[in-house]
Amino acid sequence: MTVEPLLAVDDLAVEFATPEGTIAAVDGVSFTVQPHEIVGIVGESGSGKSVTALSMLRMLPHGGVLTRGQIRFGGRDVHRMSDEELRRLRGSGISMIFQDPSASLNPVVRVGAQVAEALRAHQEVSWQQANTNAVGLLHQVGIPDPEERMREYPFQLPP
Repeated sequence: MTVEPLLAVDDLAVEFATPEGTIAAVDGVSFTVQPHEIVGIVGESGSGKSVTALSMLRMLPHGGVLTRGQIRFGGRDVHRMSDEELRRLRGSGISMIFQDPSASLNPVVRVGAQVAEALRAHQEVSWQQANTNAVGLLHQVGIPDPEERMREYPFQLPP
């Protein structure tokens, strides 16, 4: 019995239009991720790792265009999903964790409020349950004293 991949990227190509002409940021990337499999994408700075990941979420920056290929998550073509289907997919089925929390989190909003807000956007839970779940998630990823971190601002997070 063949198991369908959780994620399948096939012959992905992404280009950016610039005043100097078109730049191929990604050209011919293919890979699959099976259920419960962990895959790391490595490469030099500028090699297309982030553009590949952003393509999977349909979050390419302005000027970025998927010119070839297909991205399937759970057997469904991500680029044919409606905005509502994609919103439900992001955060619950597939997400991107940005490297630098100081650049990813709003500096004037407490960490806990931002994590809880993301949970409420993707799950039907109360603010109280979202806060409880957020503490659990911070604990799960190894952040020390998650209850205290929830009350802090991003710049206060330990390195």
